[in-house]
Amino acid sequence: MSDLLYDPWFYAASIPAVMLVGFSKGGFGGAMALIGVPLMALVMSPVQAAAIMLPILLVMDAVSLWTWRGTYDRKMLGLMLPGALIGIAIGWATAAFVTVAAVRLIIGIVSLTFFLRWLVQFLQKADQVARPHNAVRASFWATISGFTSFVGHAGGPPYQIYALQLGHSPALYAGTSVIFFAIVNAVKVVPYFALGQFDTTNLSASAILMPVAPIATLAGAWLVRRLRASIFYGFTYSMMFLVAIKLIYDGLIDIFG
Repeated sequence: MSDLLYDPWFYAASIPAVMLVGFSKGGFGGAMALIGVPLMALVMSPVQAAAIMLPILLVMDAVSLWTWRGTYDRKMLGLMLPGALIGIAIGWATAAFVTVAAVRLIIGIVSLTFFLRWLVQFLQKADQVARPHNAVRASFWATISGFTSFVGHAGGPPYQIYALQLGHSPALYAGTSVIFFAIVNAVKVVPYFALGQFDTTNLSASAILMPVAPIATLAGAWLVRRLRASIFYGFTYSMMFLVAIKLIYDGLIDIFG
């Protein structure tokens, strides 16, 4: 059994990571979903963190599908899912060439970009005008989402760049995103297995953390219906910024020495 499972820092990083991702899966979205793997990557490689998180995400997806059942945008799923599958295939095909340092750098840059995008919107406090569906935009951002989801379960930001422009109600947005990422995560199981990411240590870590998943997901669904999340989001995005800077720094040091 790996020493990882006896390392208190593993639990200090992983339990909050699973809780934040669970809140996201329950309907909060945004930074909480993205921060899971980067937070865990502070105490392990991002590749291992992503492998440990995937079975947990599947459990969260099952809970979320039940929670938001019957509420979704069929046209959006039809436009975006093909591109997401292409993105996953690109991630699988390039996995042998993408180093741990490169994955850490990619996730850090995605996280920092998403934080800066949120910060600009927060400072401008501008109302967004809803835009209609566009097949080209949907396919492009879905492909990016599929790729970043494969390398680090960081598919949320590209997905949201397209989805948030549509002006959906919170329930419709949550229900559609739940289905989209449930399918994406299920598809990722095959390439992750083929790449040998589901070893005994990673599966044992997933099993230990698994009980947190449904509790956090249901808590997120309960909170999203009752809680103003501005303070919580502010804290989460701030934490994302710090984690992103750390990952970018580590990635650059590993690559350029």
